[in-house]
Amino acid sequence: VLERLNNYVAKKFGTPLAGHFKLSKEMCPRIEQERIEMSKVPYSLAVCSLMYVKVCTRPDIAHAVRAVSRFMSDP
Repeated sequence: VLERLNNYVAKKFGTPLAGHFKLSKEMCPRIEQERIEMSKVPYSLAVCSLMYVKVCTRPDIAHAVRAVSRFMSDP
């Protein structure tokens, strides 16, 4: 997965999603420049790859994958 994403998301964490971490629509890009920058990030590929990993080997990441997949249309 990391090779396909060119190590875009290769950060080590102890838990899949910390309880205090909240995602919201306010975190999405607001101006055109931010949208252009985010279009370069393979966000949907990362989320879809994580869904595959979740189903096949890592059910412990289900909550984290659900949380980030809510923003696939506007990362």
